[in-house]
Amino acid sequence: MRRRSMIGAGLAAGLSTMAGSVLAQGLAGKTLNLIVPYPAGGGSDINARLAAPELSRLLGQPAVVDNVPGASGSLGVMKAANGAADGSVLLMGSPMELMLTPLTLASARYKAEDFRPIGMMAVTSMVLLARKDLGPGSVDELIAQLRKPDAKELSYGSIGPGSLYHLLGERFTQQTGTKMLHVPYKGFAPIINDLLGGQIDLVFAPLAGNVPDLLDAGKVKALGIAAATPHERFGAIPLIRASKGLDDFVYSLWAGAQVSQRVPEETQQRLHVAFNEMMRKPELRRAIELGGSKVAPEQTLAELRRGYQADVERYRAIAKSVNLRPE
Repeated sequence: MRRRSMIGAGLAAGLSTMAGSVLAQGLAGKTLNLIVPYPAGGGSDINARLAAPELSRLLGQPAVVDNVPGASGSLGVMKAANGAADGSVLLMGSPMELMLTPLTLASARYKAEDFRPIGMMAVTSMVLLARKDLGPGSVDELIAQLRKPDAKELSYGSIGPGSLYHLLGERFTQQTGTKMLHVPYKGFAPIINDLLGGQIDLVFAPLAGNVPDLLDAGKVKALGIAAATPHERFGAIPLIRASKGLDDFVYSLWAGAQVSQRVPEETQQRLHVAFNEMMRKPELRRAIELGGSKVAPEQTLAELRRGYQADVERYRAIAKSVNLRPE
C-alpha cells in the first residue's frame, strides 16, 4: 500500500510538472497578470501576493500583481474580462465583485458567467459583530430587542450597497421580520472605527484580518457566526442558524482565481493543475490560516464550476428577495 501511494504521489507530481511545462510553452514571452479588484493591503491583495511567486515558479513565467480598485471591484473585473484569452490574465476574485456587484451597479458591464474558476485559496466565515456595550449579547436577544415596539433603531455598516455585508443585513432583517438602518461605507477600516466609537451598532464581517484580535481584546463582541459548524478557534460564538427562522443562515466569503470564459478549456485545465499544486505548499497554507481564514479544500474543476454556479444562483435569488436592483 505504501509503495502504491508513493508511486501515485510521484505520478501526480510528474503530471503537475508536465502540465506546467506545457502551459509555460503556450505562454512563452507572456507575464502572468494577477488582477486584484481592490487596493493593496486587503485580503484579495494578500492572496495574490502569496500566489504570484508560486505560480511563477510552477509555470516558469514571470508573474505580477495588478491592483485595479474602484466601483465596488467592477473595474478590475472588467479589465480581466477584456484581457488576453490565453490564460495569462487571472482575476483574484470573490463572490462580492463577481456575483453581487453586477446586481447592484449598472456600470458593471459583465455577469458572473463571463468567468470560470480555476482554483480556490481561502474560505472565511461571516460573523455578526456588535459594539461591546450593545445590550443584546446573542442573536436571539438582538431579535427580541429589534421587535420591541418602543426600541431604538439599530444600525449596521457595510462596505457598500450590494456587498455581502449589506446582503446579509437585509437577509437577516427579512427572515426575522425586523428593521435596521443600513449605513454604507467605502471600506472596512472606517466601519470598524465607527463600531469601536459607537457610531454604528452592528456589522456582518469576515472573521479574518484584524477581527480575531478585536474579539480577543474585547473591543467588539460576536453575537453569532453564519456557519454550519462551530469555528475552530472561536467555538464559543453561537451559530446564527440555531436561532428560530434562521436555519439556512450559512454564508462564507471565498477567495480564489478565475479566468475569462474565453480562455480555452485545455488552458483552464492546466492552470487548475498548477493552482492545486501551489495550494499544497505548507508555507502558503500556514500564511492563509494565520490571516484567520480556512484553506479552501482541493476540488476538481468540475466541482469548482458546480459550486460557482450554485453560488451565482443563490445570491441572485437572495438579491431578488430583498429587492436589490442596479443603480
